[in-house]
Amino acid sequence: MSVLFVSGIDTDIGKTYATGLLAKALMQQGVNVITQKLVQTGISKQPDGELGIADDILSHRQLMQMPLQPCDLDFTTCPYRYEKPASPHLATKLLGEILDPDMITNATKRLQAQYDTVLLEGAGGLLVPITENLLTLDYIAKQGYPIVLVTSGRLGSINHTLLSLEAIKSRGLMIHSVIYNHVHDDAEQTDAEIANSTIDFLQAYLARHYPKTHWLVLAKQANEHSDNADIALPTAFI
Repeated sequence: MSVLFVSGIDTDIGKTYATGLLAKALMQQGVNVITQKLVQTGISKQPDGELGIADDILSHRQLMQMPLQPCDLDFTTCPYRYEKPASPHLATKLLGEILDPDMITNATKRLQAQYDTVLLEGAGGLLVPITENLLTLDYIAKQGYPIVLVTSGRLGSINHTLLSLEAIKSRGLMIHSVIYNHVHDDAEQTDAEIANSTIDFLQAYLARHYPKTHWLVLAKQANEHSDNADIALPTAFI
């Protein structure tokens, strides 16, 4: 299990934060780990007009408390980067380009040759199209990567989580972990009763239907302004 795909039940659910902290926790267990981004959109151009390193990769390294690596500087950790903040299939179409999934796969293989574990973060949710004819989850199914799914307690999360689990299961993929992110607990569409009920329901649902799936939690104080946040991992996580 050298590659884990990190996705979420929706956009802005905390995938990047979870990926970076998960990598940090694995490092603390002595795992030689690196993160990769499937594709990044919404990148600002540099003064020279070129697109720089993916924003999410920069966030990962900050959370991992490590400098950019050579594989970041040569864009191996995110070969496809676009300025338009849109679905990958649209961002490429607007430029008249074609995204080649094999380029992502080859980048992942190069990282696998250097690291014990690669955490590959997706873009948006599981069914986001990365090309006109290829959904993210279908690409992951072809590779056979186990999935880490990020969820939260905001209103609608139970529905979105169960739909995501069904989509993963329908493609015969392993649901390695579910990470509950407390980031939305204080949002307008969430209150303590909803959040607590969501936790209880999802834990019970996973215990019945996916008993081998890890349940992980991003603590309430774990947010983008906290440098000391962590995810507690079981010993046999990898």
